Amino acid sequence: MSHPRTISSGQQPAEDDASQRPGRSDLRPEVRWVLLVTSIAVLSVALPATLLVYVPSAPRSDGWIVTLIIMVWAGVRVSLLWVSGIPRLFDYFLWVFAYIFMGIAPTAQILSGLTSTTTPGVDPGMDLPTASIVALGLVCYEVGRFLWILREGRNAREAPLKVRPVHPARTLALALAGVLIGAYFVSRVGLAGSLGSREGAQAARSAAWPDPAMRSIFYAGAIYPLLVATGGLAQLSRTARTLANRRWALGGAIVAAVLLLMIVNPVASARYTFGTVAFALAVFAGAVATPMRARVTMLAGIAGFLALFPIADVFRSENGTVSRAGFFEEYLSNPDYDAFWQIANALSYWIDGLVQPARQAMGSLLFFVPRAIWPDKPTDTGIMLAEYRGYSFDNLSAPMWAEALVNGGIIAVVIVFVALGVALRAMDTRMIPAFATGGVWAIAGAILPVYMTILMRGSLLQATGALAITIVSIALIAGRDRDASPPDYSRTSSL
Repeated sequence: MSHPRTISSGQQPAEDDASQRPGRSDLRPEVRWVLLVTSIAVLSVALPATLLVYVPSAPRSDGWIVTLIIMVWAGVRVSLLWVSGIPRLFDYFLWVFAYIFMGIAPTAQILSGLTSTTTPGVDPGMDLPTASIVALGLVCYEVGRFLWILREGRNAREAPLKVRPVHPARTLALALAGVLIGAYFVSRVGLAGSLGSREGAQAARSAAWPDPAMRSIFYAGAIYPLLVATGGLAQLSRTARTLANRRWALGGAIVAAVLLLMIVNPVASARYTFGTVAFALAVFAGAVATPMRARVTMLAGIAGFLALFPIADVFRSENGTVSRAGFFEEYLSNPDYDAFWQIANALSYWIDGLVQPARQAMGSLLFFVPRAIWPDKPTDTGIMLAEYRGYSFDNLSAPMWAEALVNGGIIAVVIVFVALGVALRAMDTRMIPAFATGGVWAIAGAILPVYMTILMRGSLLQATGALAITIVSIALIAGRDRDASPPDYSRTSSL
């Protein structure tokens, strides 16, 4: 990783203007304009047009018109974000998710009539209302984000920048605990269970911990404390006062990262989990420390989702294959892209009057309560919707729109997405300077934005356990706030 050097006085520069500060070594404005126009031309013009041409046309409804518009707008937003070079990663990952899972996939499936095989029987008459609900959520997100931008404008004179550094002793303790838990996990599932096919790894974990709740806890416990500790050690390796301390911190970070990649790797792990770990490690290494690096990282992110995410499914079974019929054909009938149809099922659930306000949300918030104490504790929303529809396969997603619908209908969608716009903008604004000054916020900014794709896909009950473990781990290694000079974005050096 690399940090910009700091200046001793003056106001903290506004992040949105940082890339245009005099003296910085970054792209000239006209080059950024060329990149922006090119990116929009590819993501919002060429790919949608190609989809319309090459996907077999047997539309089951007019819902594809709305999802195509969502694809176009999400492409514009992703382009603005990566070309800026400003790592607003929460905003970035939300729009990448929207572009693929609410844009490309449902458009291709509605146009072809080849919907996800795990969510059969969705009434075509639900397509347009479902697409409208998705669009409503995204509009509400933009409203919430805009409201927070206005607040930032009114409070331009901020208090002195505070940095909460990592605590060396507690970081070391977390690293040791993470290594012990990780080693125990590997010993239980074996090397074959850690490095074999995804189905083999899941079978090994099931054999080691038959109870699903315990299995999830041990898996998350083996990953996220170690991931947080790796980020803390990486920071200590650059800020320790003695060469010896820097060396042991760097060595510890390398050992932790190696063990982490034995537990989470592209072969044996779910793509979302591996993506979270890989992206966080890249950020720990400085992938967003400068505008140019942030620009390359975000561009690589959208390219990875479009090109590598489908191919990574080859490791699901031992007899996997990398052969694919074509780019858009990858989305047709593919159960990995069931998100849109689960929103349709959630909308039907609400229309049928089955919603119990906030019941599913309480199950997610109280995920740690055993079913022995709470016998009628809600199941995952994906499972609940599968049971509602009578599906034989219940390992389904439940995107944020679906979670909102089953907790309070359309009003809940509005409230949740306005709140999401406010929260993500606020966190992005707080984390951008952290990438320059370090501290626990920089670790949170490396892990949580990409983990948000798991939260956006759902189910929340499935994802909140790992999120809670991550937040607790970050809190454990946090030191005391200290004043910091505002970052000088015009010069960079090694962290």
